[in-house]
Amino acid sequence: MSDVLEQIKKQVEENPIILYMKGTPQFPQCGFSMRASQAVAACGKEFAYVNVLEDQEIREGIKQFGNWPTIPQLYVNGELVGGCDIILEMYQNGELEKLLDSTTA
Repeated sequence: MSDVLEQIKKQVEENPIILYMKGTPQFPQCGFSMRASQAVAACGKEFAYVNVLEDQEIREGIKQFGNWPTIPQLYVNGELVGGCDIILEMYQNGELEKLLDSTTA
């Protein structure tokens, strides 16, 4: 598991905005991932994503890495922002766009 956690750490550090989700932004595989990716995309910043359905170890490892039990998970500037509900709430009140604008992506 430590190799997976190192891999996740590297992904989070190398991508100012990264969304761990089920599926892809173009073809989300669950409603929560769809809404989260749409909210991030609507802010107009490019972002990386990891389809956790392609790698069971990452799917379980990301839950340990951020100590967050659900997917999707959004990381900005190396910090866990949260899951779908938090992402949508931040998007609706304008906080998400401000946060994403603070990145160097």
